[in-house]
Amino acid sequence: MNDRLQEVLEGKGQNYILPFLWQHGEEERAIREELARVHEAGIGAVCIESRPHPDFLGPKWWADMDIVMDEARKRGMKVWLLDDDHFPTGHAVGKVKAAPEALHRVFLGERHIDVVGPARGASLLLDTLLLSGLRPTVSTPGSASGKNKLISVVAVRRDSSGGSLLADCVDITDLVQDGVLYWDIPEGYWRVFIVSENKDGGSQAQADYINPLHPDSVRVLIDTVYEAVYSRYKADFGKTFAGFFSDEPGFYNDKTTFDFDSKPGKQGIVLPWSAELPALLAQALGDDYRERLHLLWHDAGERSHAVRYAYMNIVSKLYGENFCNQIGAWCSERGVEYIGHVLEDNNVHARLGSGAGHFFRALAGQHMSGIDVVLWQIVPGFDEVPFRWPAGETDSEFFHYGLAKLGVSLAHIDPKKQGRTMCEVFGAYGWAEGLKLMKWLTDHMLVRGVNYFVPHAFSQKAFPDPDCPPHLYADGKNPQYRYYKILNDYTNRISHLLSGGRHAATAAVLYHAEAEWSGPAMYFHKPVKVLMQRQIDCDVIPADVLLKGSSVREGRLRVHLEDYACLIVPYAEALPAALIRRVVQLAGQGVAVRFVEGLPARSSEGDEVSAELSLLAGHPNVSVVALDKLAPGLIEDGHYDIRADAYEPYLRSYRYVHDGLETFMFFNEHPNRTVRTKVALPVEGDVYAYDAFINRLTRLNVEDININGVNAWKGTSISLVLEPYESVIVLQGSGLTAYSAIPRPSAGEASSASSANSSAGSVGSTIQLRGEWTVSIADAERYPQFTAWGKLTGLTDMSGPEALPRFSGTIRYEVDFEWDEDRSERGEFELDESGAGEVLLDLGEAYETAEAWLNGERAGVRICPPYRMEATGLLRKGKNRLVVEVTNTLAKEQRDFLSAYAQQEPSGLLGPVRLIKMRKG
Repeated sequence: MNDRLQEVLEGKGQNYILPFLWQHGEEERAIREELARVHEAGIGAVCIESRPHPDFLGPKWWADMDIVMDEARKRGMKVWLLDDDHFPTGHAVGKVKAAPEALHRVFLGERHIDVVGPARGASLLLDTLLLSGLRPTVSTPGSASGKNKLISVVAVRRDSSGGSLLADCVDITDLVQDGVLYWDIPEGYWRVFIVSENKDGGSQAQADYINPLHPDSVRVLIDTVYEAVYSRYKADFGKTFAGFFSDEPGFYNDKTTFDFDSKPGKQGIVLPWSAELPALLAQALGDDYRERLHLLWHDAGERSHAVRYAYMNIVSKLYGENFCNQIGAWCSERGVEYIGHVLEDNNVHARLGSGAGHFFRALAGQHMSGIDVVLWQIVPGFDEVPFRWPAGETDSEFFHYGLAKLGVSLAHIDPKKQGRTMCEVFGAYGWAEGLKLMKWLTDHMLVRGVNYFVPHAFSQKAFPDPDCPPHLYADGKNPQYRYYKILNDYTNRISHLLSGGRHAATAAVLYHAEAEWSGPAMYFHKPVKVLMQRQIDCDVIPADVLLKGSSVREGRLRVHLEDYACLIVPYAEALPAALIRRVVQLAGQGVAVRFVEGLPARSSEGDEVSAELSLLAGHPNVSVVALDKLAPGLIEDGHYDIRADAYEPYLRSYRYVHDGLETFMFFNEHPNRTVRTKVALPVEGDVYAYDAFINRLTRLNVEDININGVNAWKGTSISLVLEPYESVIVLQGSGLTAYSAIPRPSAGEASSASSANSSAGSVGSTIQLRGEWTVSIADAERYPQFTAWGKLTGLTDMSGPEALPRFSGTIRYEVDFEWDEDRSERGEFELDESGAGEVLLDLGEAYETAEAWLNGERAGVRICPPYRMEATGLLRKGKNRLVVEVTNTLAKEQRDFLSAYAQQEPSGLLGPVRLIKMRKG
C-alpha cells in the first residue's frame, strides 16, 4: 500500500489548515483559550491576523504574540503572521510617511486640452490644470515642483470630422516655461496631452503605501515588519514560526478598490509609475516613447495596443521582481516561507487597480500559490448567472471555472511551490454560511487541486463580533462549532492524498493577460469551463513559462512535472511575437495546438509575424475550433484521461498520481441534482472508494472497458452516483484492501452511506417513519440541556413565522416506531435471498447539520447532504426509538448584513425520514 494512503488511514497525515486568528488585544486567558479551540478542532496551525489589533508591533502586540508563540510551542502548532497592520499589505505600519520622498508611491497622470489652429503666439496655462482631482504645480520637464513632475507635452492632430486621434503628433515638451506652454499652433484640430508624474492619486485609502515597483520602497515593509519579527523570534524561524502572509497587495492606482475593470485605456485614472519606467519604456518602444504615452489612456487602434502591452509587461514584471520576489528571497534566507494572495476578483488578476497586473508574476516569489474566496464570490448553482455580492455582481464563470485553476496551475508548474495551493476560504459570507456550504466550498477547491486552507476566521473578541462573520467558535456561541472538527479531519485527509505526488492533466490553456493587454481577447476560463464540464482537466500556463520553462517529449508539452497532450490558445487578436514563434516551434515538435475561435492577426508589439502566422494556418498539428466544439473535438482526438458516458456538466474530476497509487476525486457541484453515470478511468485492476469522513476504504465493482480513438487505451469503468454536495475519492494501486479505521461511526464522526461511494449495492425497499415527534431546543451555550418545545405530527420548517423564526441552535426530534423483522412477508421491506444487506437511515432534508441515534446508539453525523447513515445492527424487533438533532446557523438569531446577500434556508428536520434496505451487488 502506498505510504501516503497508509499515513491517512493510520491518522498520521499532516496539517493543511491554518485559520486566521484575529487579535484585538485581549487578555492572556482569552488568547490561550482560543488557541485551544483551534487545536481541538483538529487544526495544527494559525495565521495571526494583525488588522484588528490596536498596537501592532507595540508593547501590547509583542506581549500577545509571546503568548501565542508559547501556547503554539506547547501544542506543537505552527504560527503564520499577516505582514502588516491592516489590509491590504503595503502600509508598512505607516512608516512610508517618514521614508525618503523617493520611496513614496508615484503615478503617471494625464490631462489634455483641445486647441485649433493656425494660431501664432498661443499659450496654455498648464499649472492651473486639475490633475487627478488635485490642483498641482506643473514644472519644467524633468524637475519637480509641488506634487508633480512633468514627463511630456505632446500635441496630436485630430480628424476634423469626428475628432479621432491621427498619427501626426509633435513633442512640444521643451516649449514649457514656468508652467506655461508657448506654441504656434499649426492649422487644424489638435489635442495637447500633458503627462506628469504625480505624488497623489489612486485609492486614497492607500495613499501612504509603499510603491511595489520600487525595491527600496518595498524594503520599508521588510525592515519594519519582517526584520522586527525575525529579531524577536529568530530561534523559532522554520520551527514554530512558519512564515508570513501577504493579504491582497496590489497597485491600487484606481479611485476605488472594487473597480475591477482598471487597465490602460480607462480615462480619468492615474497609472503605477517608478523611476525605472522611462528607461524600460524607451527600450521597449524607442527613445521617442514620450510621444506615445497618451495612448495609455486614449484609443488609436493598434498603436495604442502596442504601448499598453509594453507598459503592462514592464510594470507586472517590476511588481513581481521588486515586491514578491524580494520578500520571498528574504524569507528563504531565514528558513521560513512566504505565502498569501493578490486580488483576483472579476478578472482583475491581469489588470491594474486593486490587481497586481499578472497573476503568475505577482506570486512567483511565494512558496505556495494562493487565492481567496470571500464575500459570496462562489455560490452553488451560480456558475454562469451573475450573483449580487457586496462588490457589485460576480463574473460567475471566472469565480467557478477560473479562480481555483489559476492557483493550482501555478502550484503545478512552479517547482518552488512544491505542488501546494493555499485558499483563504469561508470569509465574510455571514452567519448564513454553515458547515454545509463550507463543505461544498472545500470540495470545490479540493477537486481542482487546492490542498491548503486558511479558514476565515477565529476571533477572540466577545460575541457578537460584527467583523466579517462567520466566526468558527464565536465565543462559544456558534452552535455548529462542535461539528467543525469533522470538516477539518475530512479536509486534512484528502489534502494529504492530493499532496506530495503529481497532478495529471490533458491540456495546457494559455493565460490571457498578454492577449488582453494587446487588444480583443478571450478570457482563459472560457475554454477551461467547457473542458471541466466534460471532465477534461487542464492547467493554465502563462506565456513566460511556455517561452522559458517548457519542453516537448514524444509530442507532449512538458512543464515541471506536468505532461500535456495539447495546448489550447483562447482567441487573441494579438500575442507577443516571441510567443507566436514558440507556438510554431511547439507544433513543429508534435504538440497538438488548438486556437479557439481564430488565429491571432498580429503581434502585441507590432513586430512582423506574418510568416509565422502563415505557418500556423497551414500546420497539420494546428487547428482552429469553435469554443463549443473544443471539448468534443478533444475527446474525438483521444485527448482525455477520464470520460463519463453522458454529458455531466456539474461532475468535477481531478487526477493525482503517487508512486503505486492513482487517486481520483469526483464531486457533484450542482446544488440539487443527482449525478448518475458510468465513468471510464485510465487504470486497470481493483478500484476502491475512500470515504474521508470515516476514514474507510471500500472495494468497488468495476467493468473492463476498451475505448478506441486516436490514442486507444484500456481502462476500468465504475458506476458513479453522487447526490448534491457529495464527493468521493477513488483509488487504484497495489496492495489496496478494504479498510476501516473504526467499525462504526462514533461521536463526532460522519457516516457515509450513499450508493455513490459504497459497494453495498443499490436501493431496495424503503419504509417511511411516521408518528408524533417530540421536539425540544437548545442554543449553543445550553447544549445538551434541552427545553421542551412541543409535538409535531408532520415535519416542517422550524424557522417559519409560526414556529421559531429567531432561533439558532439545535432542534431535537424524538419518535418511537415499531420494527417487525417479518415485514418482508407482507412486502413492506423486501430482503434478498440471504437475508443479508445494509440498512440505511435516510433523514431526507435537514438544515443543516444532523446527528442521529437509534436506540441510544449513534448512527452518525452528516454536515451536508445526503443525510444518510448506517442503521445496520441498530434496529430491534418491536419498539425502537429514533432521536435526531439538527443544528442550524446563527443567521436566524444574528441576521447580519452579509447574510442578507443570500437566500435563507429552513431550519430543522423536514424529512421524509426513511429506512432503506440496500440490495447487494
